[in-house]
Amino acid sequence: MRMSLIPSPLRDGFERLLKPLVDVLIARHTSPNAITTVGTGVLLVSGAAYAAVWPRWGGALLLASGVCDMLDGRVARGGGGTTRFGAFYDSTLDRVGEAGLYGGIALGCARGMVSPSLTLLAVTLAMTALSAGLIVSYARARAEGLGLECKVGMAQRAERIVGLGVPTLFFGAGPRGLLLLVIVGLLALAAGITVVQRIVHVYRATRTAPPRATQARRLTPEVAEYLPKGTRSDP
Repeated sequence: MRMSLIPSPLRDGFERLLKPLVDVLIARHTSPNAITTVGTGVLLVSGAAYAAVWPRWGGALLLASGVCDMLDGRVARGGGGTTRFGAFYDSTLDRVGEAGLYGGIALGCARGMVSPSLTLLAVTLAMTALSAGLIVSYARARAEGLGLECKVGMAQRAERIVGLGVPTLFFGAGPRGLLLLVIVGLLALAAGITVVQRIVHVYRATRTAPPRATQARRLTPEVAEYLPKGTRSDP
């Protein structure tokens, strides 16, 4: 079951607002990969803004990158431009952008965005949020590589963008950086919970799913040698 902390009416209303822009981009044959590239660039600049201790600019740019993140998939599907490379490219650049974002937040905290007494804690939480977020994405990719649906969890990408972008846009890092510290801490916690949720989900799915031995037997010995243990069987 896919959970979302963003109310459905709010999400649906924003998607309706984006539809005219999506239609324009499709009509102009805009490449979804180009939108993905622009969105990642904006996200990296957002990380640089946090690193420069400009949290309001960081929040604004983070939300702008989220708009690009919503557009690329809709343009690809609406324009018939979905490709396997596009899916790979989008997922890979999402991770690049996320690393730049949390790295920038950690650097900004080290440069005075939070109170000196909270610097170590803030940097640790930022790195924890980054690590857990990457594991969340890896867990889904690995599960889908096994043929399983794995969109469960409370820390979806949209929630992370909105949860960090909106408060820092309006309030910056907060007094002594406490607002940013709390947000990053909650994101780290939510990502950690999502990792556990996905592990449990895949465990339950694999307990009931039929073995994939038939598919594994079609692999050549050379390919099977490089598959993780438990996902192949000898011909």
